[in-house]
Amino acid sequence: MGVTKWKIAGEVFDFSIRGWIMGVLNVTPDSFSDGGRFFQIPQALAQARRMIAAGANIIDIGGESTRPGADAVDAAQEKRRIIPIIKELAGEALISIDTSKAEVAAAALDAGAKIVNDVTGGRGDEAMWPLLAERRAGFIIMHMQGTPRTMQRAPFYRDVVVEVSDFFRQQYACAINSGIDPMTLAFDPGIGFGKTLEHNLSLLRNLPRLRLHDRPLVIGVSRKAFLGKISGHNGSIQDRILPTVAFTSLLRMNGAEVLRVHDVEENVEALRVADALRSAP
Repeated sequence: MGVTKWKIAGEVFDFSIRGWIMGVLNVTPDSFSDGGRFFQIPQALAQARRMIAAGANIIDIGGESTRPGADAVDAAQEKRRIIPIIKELAGEALISIDTSKAEVAAAALDAGAKIVNDVTGGRGDEAMWPLLAERRAGFIIMHMQGTPRTMQRAPFYRDVVVEVSDFFRQQYACAINSGIDPMTLAFDPGIGFGKTLEHNLSLLRNLPRLRLHDRPLVIGVSRKAFLGKISGHNGSIQDRILPTVAFTSLLRMNGAEVLRVHDVEENVEALRVADALRSAP
C-alpha cells in the first residue's frame, strides 16, 4: 500500500504521520445530533471557532439534514443557511460543504469552501461531476443505500463490503471519465446511511478492503444510534460520546485518514494517541 495523499484545491496533504479530524457543523433546525442548537449564524460561528481551536482540520458545514427520515431542502434555502458562515470562516479553516446539489456546491466553493462532501456520492446531481472537474476541489464520495427518508427502513445487502467497494469503483470511474483529478477524491462508506448495526460493524472491521487506489477514507460514526446499541446506552446523545472516541482510535489504527465528529477536543486526543502508536518503532 502506498502513502495516502489528498489534493485539495491544488495543495497536497500527506496522512502517513497524522490523521485528521473533521468537525461537523449542522446549520439546520432538525439535526439528530444537536437539535438545531447551531441553526442561527452567531451560534454556528461560535461553535465552528470552538472546533477550530480544539484542533479540527476541516469544518464540514451542512444546511440540509440527512438524518433518517429527514425532509429535503431546496437549494435556495440551503444556500441561505450556509453561505454567510462559509464566507466568515473561509480564512480561518479548511471548509467542506456537505451537499448533494451542484448549485449549492458551486456557491459554497465561490464563498471559500475547498471540499465537497456528497452523501449521494455523485448520484444526486449529474452537474456535480463537471463542476468538480473545473474547480479541482476535494470530493468525498459517500455510499448511501436509498435516500435519507427511506435508508433505514429495511437495509439489505448480500455482502455489504463487496457492494460498497463496487460502488466506490463505479464512482471512481465516473470521476475519471468526467476529467476529475483522482488525487482530489476521498471515500466514505456511509456508516448508518442505509445500514444495520451488523452492516456498520462489517464495514468498519474491513476498512482495508474498501481502500481504492490509495485514496483517503473518511469515516463518520460520531454520536450515531448504533453506538448506543453497542454500549448498552440507548438514551441521550451524550451517552454516545465515549464510544465515538473509542472508534476514532480504533479506526485510525485500521486505516482511516479522516474522522468526522461532533466532539472535536476529545476525538483529537484519541487520534493523537493512535497516531503515536502507529508511528512507534
